[in-house]
Amino acid sequence: MYHSKISGLGYYVPENVVTNQDLSQLMDTNDEWIQERTGIKERRHVVLEEDTTSGMGVKAARIAIDRAGIKAEDIDFVIFATLSPDYYFPGPGVAVQKALGMRTVGALDVRNQCSGFIYALSVADQFIKTGMYKNILVIGSEIHSKGLDMTTRGRGVSVIFGDGAGAAVLSREENTDKGILSTHLHSEGEHAEELALVAPGMGKRWVTDIIRDNDPEDESYYPHMNGQFVFKNAVVRFSEVINEGLQTNNLQVSDIDMLIPHQANLRISQFIQQKFQLTDDQVYNNIMKYGNTTAASIPIALTEAWEQGKIKEGDLVVLAAFGSGFTWASAIIRW
Repeated sequence: MYHSKISGLGYYVPENVVTNQDLSQLMDTNDEWIQERTGIKERRHVVLEEDTTSGMGVKAARIAIDRAGIKAEDIDFVIFATLSPDYYFPGPGVAVQKALGMRTVGALDVRNQCSGFIYALSVADQFIKTGMYKNILVIGSEIHSKGLDMTTRGRGVSVIFGDGAGAAVLSREENTDKGILSTHLHSEGEHAEELALVAPGMGKRWVTDIIRDNDPEDESYYPHMNGQFVFKNAVVRFSEVINEGLQTNNLQVSDIDMLIPHQANLRISQFIQQKFQLTDDQVYNNIMKYGNTTAASIPIALTEAWEQGKIKEGDLVVLAAFGSGFTWASAIIRW
């Protein structure tokens, strides 16, 4: 059986910086209120026409492919994680295949929100382990800014999210001591609507009804989040899935060189860091400048940490995420 390794990383964020002060001009909020609750100082919002969900994914992918030392035609499969696709259908994976001029390889879309990148990474890992594919492009990309309630009514959610994309190339690794050691995926649908976007969706109402009614007071078209409930579940599941990964590989917390948590809320990351007694050098956070970019947050943070030399060959890297669904996941990687 083969192992899979991350052979290339890349990310892209829009140039447009939106500060907490900027948001205070749109809603009843302020910098202190936002930072105290989330740790976020600023985020990016798209303004360029080409900065679609798939378009940003392509920009991140080009960097990752180049760093992997291969060409687009060497990619055997595309996996695209997002909750904000360009279209209701088809998914953005096929748009990437077209934009990069790839062979007619398969393209799979993953809809696991904040856990999406690790879910996509896990799927890619299985394909490579079985020998089916050699190089797989995994992308996490999101545009939140076009779908948020940018009024006081929506401030509890809208101040949190940002736009961006991250990508990784997974390649076959003959050395079984390196690469992805294991991935761990979980879900708990009982709490699905505690963090959800109910409409548009066929379970909400017929499209013809949406066009006819167009009720401006219908909040189901904006994300809903029971913040405190999500926080309480997140800190528990983060801990469980990190420990699960370590135990599977007979590792200890002290073996962790770098933890890259999903950038949901700085307070969650700090809670986990304190619980596992990790130093600031062992945890990478960038939510302060990008906000929560859901499926893109881990590949963006992972790429930044690697670019800054915080991840070196032989390091044990742990990825962990929790989000809507509820879903949660972890990946244990020997760099």
